[in-house]
Amino acid sequence: MTTAADMLATGFATLPDLIRAHALERGDRTAVADSKGGVGYRTLDAMMDRVAAALQRDGVEPGTAVAIVAAPTTDYAGAFLGTVRAGCVATPIAPSATPAAITAMIADSGAPIVFLDAENARALEGQHLTARVVLFSREGGSPNWTPAFAGEQSFDSWLAPDGAKPIPVAITPDDAFNIIYSSGTTGTPKGIVQSHAMRWAHIARNTAAGFDTAVTMIATPLYSNTTLVSFLPTLGWGGTVVLMGKFDARAYLELAQRYRATHTMLVPVQYQRIMALPDFDDFDLSAFRFKTSTSAPFSAALKADVVARWPGVLVEFYGMTEGGASCALNATANPTKLHTVGLPMPGHEIRLIDDDGVE
Repeated sequence: MTTAADMLATGFATLPDLIRAHALERGDRTAVADSKGGVGYRTLDAMMDRVAAALQRDGVEPGTAVAIVAAPTTDYAGAFLGTVRAGCVATPIAPSATPAAITAMIADSGAPIVFLDAENARALEGQHLTARVVLFSREGGSPNWTPAFAGEQSFDSWLAPDGAKPIPVAITPDDAFNIIYSSGTTGTPKGIVQSHAMRWAHIARNTAAGFDTAVTMIATPLYSNTTLVSFLPTLGWGGTVVLMGKFDARAYLELAQRYRATHTMLVPVQYQRIMALPDFDDFDLSAFRFKTSTSAPFSAALKADVVARWPGVLVEFYGMTEGGASCALNATANPTKLHTVGLPMPGHEIRLIDDDGVE
């Protein structure tokens, strides 16, 4: 078996293969944790196998979308990553969208299966879903559980049996990894297909980011590219991800202190709410090494406050969900450039052209 280090030193590797290697090399290390506990790499790898085997049993072909509408949990992570192991396309959808919009996105993706938690299953009652429902919640299968959709199953009963192994699937860099739905400037959600090559780039470019020993706080939803650019590299390098089901500034600091968090990705409004807490300075955040932000304007004053009072490097990324050129600003190293979004990242080129085509 090729080691994770060997894979990471190559020109391309898949995240499912990296997680398999971590399961062999550091199986007891916590891979993903949520408010109810954590799972190690060995357990996560086995769950991914059971998800992938169940998809294959149900005739879901590689390249097919599999939808997820739920709050982030360890089960969510296992379903997402198991979908990718099966060669299918993870399609997380925002629960904050209207029931009609969620229903339309599931249909648009062509997903034959959608994973829901109890809250979102209740919200979607009465909608005509084109996908079969698998329910994450521990309510599924309990005496008080009443299926709301035809053919609905609980996650535990849907999974392939313990020890199940999927048929190996060959994955190429150009194959689709995930779909993210974004309304962009049109107001109509559209599916953006992102490849394994793109996700590999997010993993491989973080050689010096310390994700192999990271404890990464994830306080943004898994349907967001903002989240995935921290979630996926942490697992790719063998670190630990701590998922928050719903963001709360104080709860975030309590979890970060409890887990000795080292890395995080937050949007500017989350930084604002955290820094505004009167007792922010009372929390022990000394383990932090790397903080990032994207998705919205980040004021120079707020950046300066984070740099001054929160340990670890702060980097702002500027780019598009669709991909393309991106910029990065190391705010810690460039305190006089906080009003900017930094410089184009290595290998990226940006040109400014006016309406007359003049550069």
